[in-house]
Amino acid sequence: MSLRPRIVPVPSAAPVAATPSGGGAVPRHVAIIMDGNGRWAKARRLPRIAGHRQGIEAVRRTVGGAPTLGIEVLTLFAFSTENAKRPEDEVNDLMGLLRHYLRSEIGTLHKNNVRLRFIGEYRRLNPDLVELLESSAERTRLNTGLTLVIALNYGAQDEIVRAMQSIAADVAAGRLDATTIDAALIDKRLDTADLPPPDLVIRTSGEQRLSNFLLWQAAYAELVFTDQLWPDFDTASLAAALAEFATRERRYGGI
Repeated sequence: MSLRPRIVPVPSAAPVAATPSGGGAVPRHVAIIMDGNGRWAKARRLPRIAGHRQGIEAVRRTVGGAPTLGIEVLTLFAFSTENAKRPEDEVNDLMGLLRHYLRSEIGTLHKNNVRLRFIGEYRRLNPDLVELLESSAERTRLNTGLTLVIALNYGAQDEIVRAMQSIAADVAAGRLDATTIDAALIDKRLDTADLPPPDLVIRTSGEQRLSNFLLWQAAYAELVFTDQLWPDFDTASLAAALAEFATRERRYGGI
């Protein structure tokens, strides 16, 4: 039996039904590692920023399509702690695109009843950007439609370390008995404490790894890898991944 993860081919454009064809359950929470912007630009002999700009368009399409497919929570891996090591010009371009996306889309997100959340060490970013992030999240806080979670300056190992430090501090201060520490307590100390765990993690561009994304939360998530580069991703691509998810039998370690 092959252990190679299944790569799902994705259609380019055709309209899709709202329910995956496999007949299985629709995942409540879908998380996406948005990969391939640079390769998309390189293939067209364009600067990397052109790939990132097209990646923003893919975000718009995916956020717009997710609710029509029955998804309740969509988490997008936008900027990792490791991404901060990229050239300064590219990091500045990425932050500029994020500012533009929020300023141009927050009205539409709010109108469409989307609740916006951020996870990661985003408060370490520039103060003006942090203010924009927090004001955007506050504006949509009471919305009851799709929850859109954007992971910014995020790394799962860092998140777990921060959770452990919080627990250790409570034990040291006598507020917590170490023998009561369990998985549920750790869940509550993570950035995603009020969210369901991801049912499905999608990675674009053909790479087959989690790259320090939701390592704790994705313990029982189904993984779908596609060769499609992120700037080409759309609602049809998302529906194809959901159709693949519907064929999976989730045993959670059982028989």
